[in-house]
Amino acid sequence: MKEAAITQPDTVHFFESGPDLDSHTPSESSVSSALASHDRSLRIALLGYRSDPYSGGQGVYIHYLSKALIDAGHRVDVISGPPYPQLDPGVKLIKLPSLDLFQNGLGSIRPKNLLSITDLIEWISKLTGGFAEPYSFGRRALKYLLKHRDEYDLIHDNQSLSFGMLKIQNLGFPLVTTIHHPITSDLRIALSDASTWQDRLLIRRWHSFLKMQVTVARRLRNIVTVSQCSQKDIASDFALSLERISVIYNGIDTNIFKPIPEIDRRSNLVMATASADAPLKGVRYLLEAFAILLQKYPDLELVLVGKLRQGGDAERLVEDLNLSSSVSFVSGISTLALVEMYAQATLVIVPSVYEGFGLPAGEAMSCGVAVVSTNGGALPEIVGDNAMVVPTRDSKALADAASKLLEEPSLREDMGKEAREHIKQCFSWEACAKNMTKYYENIIANADD
Repeated sequence: MKEAAITQPDTVHFFESGPDLDSHTPSESSVSSALASHDRSLRIALLGYRSDPYSGGQGVYIHYLSKALIDAGHRVDVISGPPYPQLDPGVKLIKLPSLDLFQNGLGSIRPKNLLSITDLIEWISKLTGGFAEPYSFGRRALKYLLKHRDEYDLIHDNQSLSFGMLKIQNLGFPLVTTIHHPITSDLRIALSDASTWQDRLLIRRWHSFLKMQVTVARRLRNIVTVSQCSQKDIASDFALSLERISVIYNGIDTNIFKPIPEIDRRSNLVMATASADAPLKGVRYLLEAFAILLQKYPDLELVLVGKLRQGGDAERLVEDLNLSSSVSFVSGISTLALVEMYAQATLVIVPSVYEGFGLPAGEAMSCGVAVVSTNGGALPEIVGDNAMVVPTRDSKALADAASKLLEEPSLREDMGKEAREHIKQCFSWEACAKNMTKYYENIIANADD
C-alpha cells in the first residue's frame, strides 16, 4: 500500500485569539446603519469552521463560492478556522486560530490557552472524545464580528450551526446558513457500521455537537442547501418545513475540471475520491468491489484520493483483502494534479452511502471520464442519466458496473463525453452566484421586517 502527501501553502491575514466574548454588551445601531444603504455590490463575510479543500466538500464550496461572488462584483472576506482554505487572490482570508487539536494533538495546549474559555472547552471536549470545533468557532466568529460589525452587509455561515450564529442573527445581522446535508445521516450510517457497543458509544460522543446543530437550525431564519435530496433530509431530521429551506445548487468549475486530450487515458486505472475514511463515503464497498475486479483483471490499479487514517478501517481492509500492491492513497494534491489524474483514469467510482451534493462525481464527469456512482443521497440528481448508477452498500453491483465499462471502451468514451456536456449545461458557479445574490438581496431587503 502506497501513500503520498503534498502540502499547500496558507494565505495570510490573521486575527489573533484573546480574551473571551462573554463580557461584551453589543448594540444594534451600527448593524442597522450598515444595512440601510446597499446596492448589488455586497460586502459578504463567508464563514467556515474548517475550510481546507482537502478536508472535504465544505472547503471546496468556500473556495468556489467566494470566487464566484467576487466575479459577480461583490466583496468577500472568508473568516475561517484551521485548516485554512485556498482562495482566489481577490478574496481576503481572515484566520481565526483554534487549537486545531485533530492536527496538533492534545499535548499542544499552552498556559496562555488556559486564559480562554473557548480554548478550554475545545480541549476538554477533544479529551473526552467530543468535537467542539463548530461551537468554539462560533464564539470566535462572534467576537470578531462584534469588532467589525460595520464592514459587512451579510454573514454567510457554512454549516457551523453554532450558538454563536444565533447570537449573530439576534444582533440584527442578515445571516444565511448553508447546510450541505444533515450530519444526523452521518451518525446513523456510522452507528450501523459499528461492530461493538464501545464503538457506538464513542461515535455518539463525537456526534454530540448535533444537539446544538439541531437546536440552532430550528431557530435560523435563512437556510440554503445544495440539492433537493438534502432539502428533504434536513427538513425531516431537523423537523423543519420544506418552505424554510431554499435549494441553490453548487457549481462545477468546467474551465478547470476539463478533459486533457494530450494525456493518454489508461486502460487499467480505477480512481475514486473520498474526503474522509468514514462509513458515509463507502470506502469499504469500494475496496470490496475492487477485490472482486482484481479476480478478473489482475493488472488493475486503484488510486484513492483521500487521507488514509492510520490504523483506520480502510487501512485494515486493504490488508485483509490483500490489496496493498494494487491500491494507492494520495492526499493533499493540487487541483491541476487531480485533473491530470482524471485524464489518466479509465473510470471513476463514487461509492458513497450518502452525499448532500456529490462534488467528486460532478468534477470527474466534467473531466470527461466515465463514472460508476451509487444512488446515495443527491448523487442521482447530479449524475442524471450520464453515469452507471447502482444501489448503495452493494460491492458486487459496483464491481459489475465497473466491469461492464472495462469491457467496453466505446461505452466509456461516449459516457465521458455525455457526462461533460451534462455538467456544462446543468451546473455552473456563475449560476450559483447569481442565484445566491438574489437570495442575499431579498434577505437584506427584509432584514428589518
